[in-house]
Amino acid sequence: MINVHHILLAAGESKRMGEPKQLLNWGNKNLIQYQIENILPTTKKLYVVIGAYSEIIEPFLKNYPIEVIRFSDWKKGMGESLSYSIKKIEQLNFALDGVLVSLVDQPLISSSHYLKMRMLFEKGKDLIIGSESNLGWKGVPILFDSNYFEQIKSLTGDKGARSVLQKNIHYAKFLEAGDNLIDIDTPECYEKFYKKFSPQ
Repeated sequence: MINVHHILLAAGESKRMGEPKQLLNWGNKNLIQYQIENILPTTKKLYVVIGAYSEIIEPFLKNYPIEVIRFSDWKKGMGESLSYSIKKIEQLNFALDGVLVSLVDQPLISSSHYLKMRMLFEKGKDLIIGSESNLGWKGVPILFDSNYFEQIKSLTGDKGARSVLQKNIHYAKFLEAGDNLIDIDTPECYEKFYKKFSPQ
């Protein structure tokens, strides 16, 4: 059985949204809670990375069986956030086969998509399992073999996991995600997708 933990990145400032997107309503809860509940059935261990607005976000996380990673340098960007997370996880001395990385602002990704990614993964083969949209965009959610941890730890600024994917594209497999890879970045986008997709 593979030992792959899940990292949910939720440390950003939500500058384009104008308010913490982590706390936007989604169904009968907020977005970060919705994502946690969506992911937990698919993994033995979930790390939730918070940074901006952590003092108002963290109280919403206290009742979940998760590991919270607090990233105080969140202004440095997503790459730094992911790099820091891998370093923290390695300090816990877990012998992982890989990590699955997802974003808090992609609520259209289903639990079944994460499970299918895990099914495609084979340890010891340096695999990267990425997601692909119906328009051909490739990236997160993405599962990295642990052999890529050193490359991830070298990420800086806002250069995220996609740069590691591009560098090692010949080891990648992709799972179709249709039009579900939409990031909710602006109030207009949120209103549109909330009305169309938010659970009632």
